[in-house]
Amino acid sequence: MTDPIILAVPKGRILAEALPLLAAAGIVPEPAFSDEDSRALRFATNRADIDLIRVRAFDVATFVAHGAAQLGIVGSDVLAEFAYSELYAPVDLGIGHCRISVAEPADMAAGDDPRGWSHVRVATKYPHITRRHFEARGVQAECVKLNGAMELAPVLGLAPRIVDLVSSGRTLRENGLVEVETIAEVSSRLIVNRAAFKTRAAVVPLVDAFRRAVAGMEQAA
Repeated sequence: MTDPIILAVPKGRILAEALPLLAAAGIVPEPAFSDEDSRALRFATNRADIDLIRVRAFDVATFVAHGAAQLGIVGSDVLAEFAYSELYAPVDLGIGHCRISVAEPADMAAGDDPRGWSHVRVATKYPHITRRHFEARGVQAECVKLNGAMELAPVLGLAPRIVDLVSSGRTLRENGLVEVETIAEVSSRLIVNRAAFKTRAAVVPLVDAFRRAVAGMEQAA
């Protein structure tokens, strides 16, 4: 018997938006998937040939790139940060909309102009995206790598600016920060391991099912 296709999905905000798309593509997780007390990480679905794993967003790309999962759902921010050559991103799922932005304390921003920067020190979980963005403008970027609580960095003197995902901007406002520059718009993508796309017969129909699901959602909207 062929091993089931593994679809990696991210914990957190994107997952809630992804579930209707999964259902529209014909994939319904077992009830334990919705159990908030469950510590399980791998789940069966209504299809015997498809299992889900639920991991951190950054790890979705790693599992799929290395072939441990054949497909995944992940933000375009993660794809840009890691730039795995083994990944193919055939479908923009039209969910998880946000942006990668530069933010700084409001009092600093009042007299600041990003066009005049020559050197910046930023706290971010996106050091590669950040460096590429600033290098393209001839700005030297010193990146302090953090995995969370980015908004504390300016307050505690770790770095005067941050580069982070922004959705509503509420977290920034509540921590006295304002956006001063947008680096990239972000949405979630269906990603596929390139080798699996060529060798696993069930992968291509799944990609097509997600395409149809996205088209159906767009028409309904």
